Amino acid sequence: MAAPEELRVVFVAPCAMDTTLRFLRATAELPGVRLGIISQDPPERFDGKLAGPAAFARIENALDPNALVGAVTKVGRELGGPAQRLLGVLEQLQEPIAAVRERLSIRGMDEREATNFRDKARMKEVLRAHGLPCARHALVTDLEGALAFARETLPLVAKPPAGAGSRGTARIGSIEELSSYLAASPPSKKEPLLLEEFIQGEEHSFDSISVGGRHVFHSVTRYLQTPLEVMEHPWLQWAVILPRHIEGDEYDAIHQAGPRALDVLGMVTGLTHMEWFRRADGSIAISEVAARPPGAQFTTLLSYAHDFDFYRAWARLQVFEAFEPPKRHFACGAVFLRGRGKGARISRIQGIDELRGELGPVLVEAKLPRPGDPVGEDYTGDGYVILRHPETAVVERGLGLVQKGLRLERGGE
Repeated sequence: MAAPEELRVVFVAPCAMDTTLRFLRATAELPGVRLGIISQDPPERFDGKLAGPAAFARIENALDPNALVGAVTKVGRELGGPAQRLLGVLEQLQEPIAAVRERLSIRGMDEREATNFRDKARMKEVLRAHGLPCARHALVTDLEGALAFARETLPLVAKPPAGAGSRGTARIGSIEELSSYLAASPPSKKEPLLLEEFIQGEEHSFDSISVGGRHVFHSVTRYLQTPLEVMEHPWLQWAVILPRHIEGDEYDAIHQAGPRALDVLGMVTGLTHMEWFRRADGSIAISEVAARPPGAQFTTLLSYAHDFDFYRAWARLQVFEAFEPPKRHFACGAVFLRGRGKGARISRIQGIDELRGELGPVLVEAKLPRPGDPVGEDYTGDGYVILRHPETAVVERGLGLVQKGLRLERGGE
């Protein structure tokens, strides 16, 4: 009896970043897969980090669909036939690889569906058209349109329509602040600006898995501070928690709205990351949804909370369209460390030994910078600490201890 033919899988990894490599390694380790890699980095950047791929192509711009078509075709020839899966985990990749799938008839998310998730203004239009709760918004191309929206909606948040995380996002509290912001970054038809109401409330994520159009798994993460608050206050260390139990009444609204939002946006098979708010009155609003795995170590947190490798699960989901939902055994949380003071480099780390002694086995992973390392520029900072325990209250208390007791000092040029 002949062995089943291996699937030809092409993974687009623009740069050999740590998180991308974890997903790439998980894909490479799947049985029955012949793997090709497309990257802007040279092949030696991947040496020793995973078993040798069957094919490799280097291109100048991994976000260029035309360049990707040529590279996918070349890699396919080396794999022994046309690519059957085309994967990538970065937010910015989802539209280009969807366009390539359509042009080369590769199974997976198409360009229309990818744009529903990537274009945040279009996303909100789709959600609102289906009666789903989301922030009021306007996509503006000139000063007059921006001011007209602001007169009805202050405070507000300004962001690029195809942004990721909180990069390029600013809170605007007055007409004067908006005018000053627009003077520095004027919108245009070529580069519009997304304005949306600033929602005051608790921020969460809804990370979920769909298979063949069926919603089969979800997890809720509560943000102890919002990413925007952290970006506005350099001394804040962002912390998040995955409560062990998420079946209670407090999450009923997102349990109903989350899967519906994925359906109307066109999710068929994938791991998605949704950000949402709960206001003081209990109502919710969906902020945005990404058709890719969550960043900021959330996939690692999911793995710890369920004693289950979500990196490998994502690879198996994307390649074989299969997923068996695991049980949640633990609460889990993380603090993302940020250097305090002035200077462009980490000069000193204080408090880690004391925390290891106090937290004991609750502290399951820590990635700390080294003195001399450059300071990070976003809300995920310069390292992280992950905690885990069967009781949510124990994890939450531990996160507070880390935020207060672990200190990174900045210095140098």
